[in-house]
Amino acid sequence: MEIFLLAAFTIGYFLIAIEHVVKINKAAIALVTGVLCWVIYILSTDNKELVTEQLTGHLGELSGILFFLLGAMTVVELIDAHRGFDIITSKITQTNKRKLLWIVSFITFFLSPVLDNLTTAIVMVSLIRKLIQSPEERLTFAGMVVIAANAGGAWSPIGDVTTTMLWLGGQVTAFNITSKLFLPSFACMTVPLVILSMQMRGNVQRPVEVETNTNLVPRRIQYIVLFSGIIILLLVPVFKMLTHLPPYMGILMGLGILWIITEILLGEMDSKERHVFSVAHALRKIDTPSILFFFGLLISIGALEVAGILTNLADWMNTHISNENVIVGMMGLLSSLIDNVPLIAAAQGMYGLNQYPTDHFFWEFLAYCTGTGGSILIIGSAAGVAAMGMEKISFFWYLKKISLVALLGFAAGAGVFFLQYAFL
Repeated sequence: MEIFLLAAFTIGYFLIAIEHVVKINKAAIALVTGVLCWVIYILSTDNKELVTEQLTGHLGELSGILFFLLGAMTVVELIDAHRGFDIITSKITQTNKRKLLWIVSFITFFLSPVLDNLTTAIVMVSLIRKLIQSPEERLTFAGMVVIAANAGGAWSPIGDVTTTMLWLGGQVTAFNITSKLFLPSFACMTVPLVILSMQMRGNVQRPVEVETNTNLVPRRIQYIVLFSGIIILLLVPVFKMLTHLPPYMGILMGLGILWIITEILLGEMDSKERHVFSVAHALRKIDTPSILFFFGLLISIGALEVAGILTNLADWMNTHISNENVIVGMMGLLSSLIDNVPLIAAAQGMYGLNQYPTDHFFWEFLAYCTGTGGSILIIGSAAGVAAMGMEKISFFWYLKKISLVALLGFAAGAGVFFLQYAFL
């Protein structure tokens, strides 16, 4: 069973990677792969009810991610429809490619610990669309956004799902993880940023403004929708900490509040003009195939998890590799290939707090590696998958242009982490 399951996953993964060759949308391949993995798993076991329960449990977890994506993308689209991003882009007057890349990267790095890496990637990719006209030029910026978002999220307890899992599990504390991972994460972003910026020459061309009725949005409404949307996004982690409800509940509540605000602000506008500012219009504009791709990819990985393949992999590493730092480093590299959530869950199950107490070196290094290792491949992180869908980034383009510099950044951050422990 494991052989067939791995074969189905590998073939599906390969077809996703060569999407531009087979010319089949990666979302369709991911959906087929995800369902096929579960078909293979359920046909190989006699306890069908258990498999159904496991699938239902995974769907519960996945629906939270998907609804969060849906809510966050809709909030961003609403801000965009009301031309809220124009307020930000009007302040960023820089057109030099090299300087603009530094500005975008630093904004992403410091926004990600507050919003989380997925939301930050969605917001920043939407922002660079307003700053750069050429889709080809945007690709490098989007790749750097993925690296900066993952690096920024790693040093915050709410910036990345892996760090959040370790924080909620009691393996790390908020202050300690922030202080110990800031410099390694900063190095992880800065090394690729320096390399990519050295390759850039000239200026970017701003998108040409097209006259539409959205140009008629009063400045007051632009400000209200922009700041309401940003406050809603910022308060999602706070909502989670105060209520202990999952983040998707916070983003859906925020979307409802923003919906009410926009309905009140545009109440006197003609119904035909209001349509382009409505939530219904925003929902039609969001990239639904990317959400389905995300679902298919995660549900296939879920099948590998419940089949015990990922746990067996972790056990094998623990048995055959004695050096804990090598194990953690390999987990970081694996997180670029498979979802880092089951990797963290496996590590939490294998290593107890009696073996590695709270804020131990092991847990901190694990948070760094699994949080930033996903940047090495475009489908290795939620931020990467979101950027991939929004900017139509091909797997091999990212592998050729971004993966190596992301790996160098990953290694540089690990080196800073060890040096920091050695001297401080």
